[in-house]
Amino acid sequence: MRFFTAPVENLIEQFQKLPGVGRKTAQRLAFFVLSLPEAEAEGFANAIISAKKTVKFCKVCQNLTDSETCSLCEDEARDRSVICVVSDPKDVAAIEKTREYNGLYHVLHGCISPMNGIGPDDVKIKELVGRVSAGGIREVILATNPDTEGEATAMYIARLLSPFGVTATRLAYGIPVGGHLEYADEMTLTRALEGRRQM
Repeated sequence: MRFFTAPVENLIEQFQKLPGVGRKTAQRLAFFVLSLPEAEAEGFANAIISAKKTVKFCKVCQNLTDSETCSLCEDEARDRSVICVVSDPKDVAAIEKTREYNGLYHVLHGCISPMNGIGPDDVKIKELVGRVSAGGIREVILATNPDTEGEATAMYIARLLSPFGVTATRLAYGIPVGGHLEYADEMTLTRALEGRRQM
């Protein structure tokens, strides 16, 4: 039995397609949008349409941009001999927030996942190899997530890049700041021991 009119149901269904949004949240979002003044609702809709039409992949690093190359690739002050490889554009933002990294990026737009039918050709690995083979790169930081797909992708890329003589490094993983050893799982503790450094 349908509780809402067809246009409202359709709006709820569209919101439910967003990641992490269930039926109740979708209803709240739909009713919020319906309560907006018409001009604001149109602005919201136009922002989605405009982003879909104008946002594309940077021709260098594959990050999202509205021009040929993104602002990070155009920044001459960045270290052009280091590339940080991430799975998703959100990861670029996370690393940039630290203000500790000053190299370039490469966004894969996913990870290798045979169980989900995603192979090396389905992510932007070929473009990365092209950048490295052009020369001038001394280090590639593999900053994919520390899950099965991220680890497999990092290992695959490291093997692909070995003939080019670049150093392939992996982010260190371990105990989070403020964490307690007794609550850490075995894999986390193993990674923490492997990634230990001199004080």
